[in-house]
Amino acid sequence: MLVWISFIVVIFIFLALDLGVFNKNPHIISTKEASMWTGIWVTLSIAFSGVVYWLYQNNYISNPDGLKPIGASMKYLTGYLIELSLSIDNIFVIAIIFASFKIPQKFQHRVLFWGIIGAILFRGLMIFFGVAIINKFSWTTYLFGAFLIFTAAKMFLSNDEEEFNPHESFIYKLVSKIFPISQEINDQKFFLTIDRKRFATPLFVALMVIEVMDVVFALDSVPAILAITSDPFLVFSSNIFAILGLRSMYFFLANMLEKFNYLEYSLIAILTFVGIKMILSHHYPEYFPEWVSLGFIAVSLLVGILVSLKMGGEKDLEE
Repeated sequence: MLVWISFIVVIFIFLALDLGVFNKNPHIISTKEASMWTGIWVTLSIAFSGVVYWLYQNNYISNPDGLKPIGASMKYLTGYLIELSLSIDNIFVIAIIFASFKIPQKFQHRVLFWGIIGAILFRGLMIFFGVAIINKFSWTTYLFGAFLIFTAAKMFLSNDEEEFNPHESFIYKLVSKIFPISQEINDQKFFLTIDRKRFATPLFVALMVIEVMDVVFALDSVPAILAITSDPFLVFSSNIFAILGLRSMYFFLANMLEKFNYLEYSLIAILTFVGIKMILSHHYPEYFPEWVSLGFIAVSLLVGILVSLKMGGEKDLEE
């Protein structure tokens, strides 16, 4: 319990420093600044695998799966890569939401900050219940595995021309029934009082849509990492580090999203792999050691990035 409390406290200290010190004044985050913070978060996330090794070596945390320290570190890194790769789709949707509600760039960080606070709470609940369900009913791993394979097939067969329209979403219509929505953006405020009446600003509506979309994406990402391990601490910590790095990664990739369109096939391959692993690992555990999962996911991401850059470069030359 002390390790859990310490981890959560450190995370909220990071968040407090982020909003209260480093981003106290709203500003447009440049590609240089975003790349710097992306590098910092990725470095911290990978370095935390060493902390995981130390915790499991010294038995400072419960180890329900009886993992060796190196195995725990590899499962953490594998889970982190899965969550990070599945966050890419989230970045695309966030970009659409901000564009749809015309959120100025200098206010986007504040919306994402509070979005991440909500994401941490929602992910924590989903992980808690997901782990509890798997431990109570082991046969549910087959359902989760089948769901991941179905999701991968749906992504492969989906029509790229179908676009998400935030104004047509359920949450937008729900918010409009509770609060009248103002089109005015006044500094970083989520609400405005006009003629003694409370109005929700586009920032608040965008925040609510992002929160709901994160829950939708978590329906894929949480089962995906549960295919790697059902250890609550490894699942939660890898999720949190991926979420914390999402903001800086968004500002880093926002202007380059179209160049990485082949990454979707990497995500399809990853979801298919973890779905198959979830279904078969109980019967054939020797085929799914930690290094195989970590290697497959890392290679899939690398191939997707390289192919995207190569095809994007050839397209630029043709134009």
